[in-house]
Amino acid sequence: MSEYAWSVSGGLVERPGISPGEPEIWVYADKFSYFAGETVSIRVHTTADEYDLEVVRDGARPQSIVKYLGLPGKQQSTPDNAYAVGCDWSESVAFTVAPNWASGMYLIVVRMRHEGVVVEREGFFIVKAREADHADFVLIHTTSTMLAYNDWGGANQYRGVPDGSGDVATPISSTQRPIARGMLRKPEGAARNTHTDTPGVRWIPRHPPYEWAWVNGYSRHHADAFWATYERPFTVWAEEQAFLVHHVTQHDLHEDPSVLQGYSCAVIVGHDECWSWEMRDRIDAFVEGGGGLARFGGNFLWQVRIEGDTQVCYKNPFEDPIREVDPTRVTTAWDAPEISRPGAWTMGSTATAGVYSRYGATTPRSSGGFTVYRPDHWALNGTDLYYGDNFGNSLCIAGFAMDGVDYTFRKGLPYATGVDGAPEDLEIIAMAPAVSGSRDKWNGTSPIGASLADARGIVEWFYGSEPPEHLRDLEYGSGMVTCHRRGRGTVFNAGSTEWVNGLINHDPFTERITANVLNLFAAQLSNFNVKNN
Repeated sequence: MSEYAWSVSGGLVERPGISPGEPEIWVYADKFSYFAGETVSIRVHTTADEYDLEVVRDGARPQSIVKYLGLPGKQQSTPDNAYAVGCDWSESVAFTVAPNWASGMYLIVVRMRHEGVVVEREGFFIVKAREADHADFVLIHTTSTMLAYNDWGGANQYRGVPDGSGDVATPISSTQRPIARGMLRKPEGAARNTHTDTPGVRWIPRHPPYEWAWVNGYSRHHADAFWATYERPFTVWAEEQAFLVHHVTQHDLHEDPSVLQGYSCAVIVGHDECWSWEMRDRIDAFVEGGGGLARFGGNFLWQVRIEGDTQVCYKNPFEDPIREVDPTRVTTAWDAPEISRPGAWTMGSTATAGVYSRYGATTPRSSGGFTVYRPDHWALNGTDLYYGDNFGNSLCIAGFAMDGVDYTFRKGLPYATGVDGAPEDLEIIAMAPAVSGSRDKWNGTSPIGASLADARGIVEWFYGSEPPEHLRDLEYGSGMVTCHRRGRGTVFNAGSTEWVNGLINHDPFTERITANVLNLFAAQLSNFNVKNN
């Protein structure tokens, strides 16, 4: 069996005592988000006698908000399985969110000195707005996917148990711990989860983000999820375009049915692989009520459960103890028959219809961009794109993890068959080849990024040896840019985690399409509100 690329030995394992004699400093807040007037409780572990702490509102123009100098250091007792049960560190400092703190992502930067060298790590919290206040849209931060990939403490919901190596996953992920290095801050130009070069003959797979992490001392999962890779570059672009952005988390979506009230447009960016039932309820109700969902992301796949300060995801439905109690809440893929809630019902597409592109050995020489099939769609207004044109190629905006649907062609145009729950009015605007996983053509001698055998194994969990026709021998599919109506609202889905790379590099097509969607969705509900006031 071939080794996973992310499990190659070596690399960073973050937890107290893992490297005796090395400097240690980590931080986390007691919650992911706060309103003005609420108290932020900060927990810090460090080997330093004293340290500094700074709170920075991050974005296009980072702003220092609070500074504490010379705080007393403390080494905090930490459970061996803190990745699952949390750190339970005592409070180090607390402060109140002031009314004038704008909604946004706030980084908690902690600094210590060790042998004359400054050592920094960071935590985060989101400040929410109590009112929509003319915001153009609200950005929903992908905290559930972050929890799935956060390997601080040694393990995540893909690998690491019990000592930070190997491919035994923890089904339980705690919110009460620091975030893996690189998910919140990293240097510009850090490797992403796609390779933008076109390999030559007799190529051996390379994995730039993991190689970069091993060399530079970052989590091997730094590029898999969250702020530094996805939401931050989108926020920077949006703020530079003069959009007023408000911020919430998926956990807010889970806990508060009214969290999207007053907003015209909700945005999701990057890798949003994991959702709870309640999160889907909120986003479905928002769209049905007239909202616009702009999803510039991909890989809508797993149902998770939020249980207090933990996230639960077994993936294999037969391992989840709730299966005999309530099969609909089993933590497995949304397209599993016992859940009876296909992913495409909400997002218009699903990760079971393609998934990987330009990631390791998956479609390594594809264009990396999208091919246009419906150039007259409103989302492409002003792009000058024609039928058959490609865009985003050199930037691989159609890359890493993608979503699509079962489809067919008629007279040169793609149509959803609907057998996987795709909406009847789904418009497939553009497409890019994708596969369910890598074939191991190197007989286990080269690590691969995603195994085709694993993808087929997931289908067998659901259906045994007799899956439905559209999932039988599933290997080839397509990532898709799609659009559909739901109730009075609209869902636009870019269908790729790497869409944001087009914004980072100012690809004119990606930028124009993104702006078209955001501007239309903001205008739609503004008009709706005027008519009903």
